[in-house]
Amino acid sequence: MSKVRVLSFAISLDGYSAGPDQSLQNPLGVGGPEMMEWFFHTRIWREMHGQGNGETGIDNDIAGLGFINVGAWILGRNMFGPVRGPWPDDSWKGWWGDEPPYHVPTFVLTHHARATLPMKGNTEFRFVTEGIHSALEQAKAAAGDKDVRIGGGAATIRQYLQAGLIDELHLAVRPVLLGAGEKLFDGLDMRALGYEVEKHIAGERAMHVFLRKSA
Repeated sequence: MSKVRVLSFAISLDGYSAGPDQSLQNPLGVGGPEMMEWFFHTRIWREMHGQGNGETGIDNDIAGLGFINVGAWILGRNMFGPVRGPWPDDSWKGWWGDEPPYHVPTFVLTHHARATLPMKGNTEFRFVTEGIHSALEQAKAAAGDKDVRIGGGAATIRQYLQAGLIDELHLAVRPVLLGAGEKLFDGLDMRALGYEVEKHIAGERAMHVFLRKSA
């Protein structure tokens, strides 16, 4: 049976998933890249960007699991780009260049309609204006027997958690303090929502914590 999963989602020790003042120059917010240092050094990340010679080990192995059996993604609009409000045109095509790392249908939550955007490598951005339930229904249909990965950002994940729609979460907890930004669990009682810690694994640059929704 397919699942709805959050994978390789980095948070700081004080619970932030993005730093303050997100912008085109700082897509993860000020200080945000510190959370992703666990991923930037892995072989899988460096191969994705044509750099090679990345590190193997626990972080790399767990990062690789995040791309197995994924048939569709869901992203919040901020994860797609810095444009706010109505789309001025179709010139913005994401942070990733001509070939994004998704390689499957990827559903972008937005309040403003936009035509489907096919990209190299089989990524196809589909823009959903009807909310999280519609996006998940469409993503499940596209994924078939494979899983749907919720890519973020924090506000999008919170909405799906609050609705009880996420089956599993993998958080890469980085030993850094951001002090400000956007907190992943802000306003959520994870225990009351039925989530429990399944296991945790110490990696080279992050503590990997796996949560699941109890039956």
